[in-house]
Amino acid sequence: MKTAHDLVLQAKAQVREIALQDAEEAIRQADVLIDVREADEFAAGHLPGAVLVPRGLLEFKLTGTPALSGRDLKVVLYCKTSGRAALAAQTMQSMGYLNVASIAGGFDAWAAAGKTVVKPEQPAFE
Repeated sequence: MKTAHDLVLQAKAQVREIALQDAEEAIRQADVLIDVREADEFAAGHLPGAVLVPRGLLEFKLTGTPALSGRDLKVVLYCKTSGRAALAAQTMQSMGYLNVASIAGGFDAWAAAGKTVVKPEQPAFE
């Protein structure tokens, strides 16, 4: 029986991973940057310009959002450490998306490298 780790390794063998040092340029060239983590992870901090599409809703959001339905979109994905993003990239490829890549090391590598992280502003109730 395959484990989650086995599935991630299989996905990483089939998708394009962007090295951290090339991520900023890939994001600039992308049509959309998708964070596939959960909402609480996104709220704790995310890459500038990222759109939240949790992994568990990916297929439904892609199908139901006209701006994300173009199969020729240039998409960069990330998650916490790159496993979910690799699985998401593999899924998008199987849905017919032609230009999908994930960031190696994910959010954790990005933050550890001192790159910009943004957090949504919380309303002040004073």
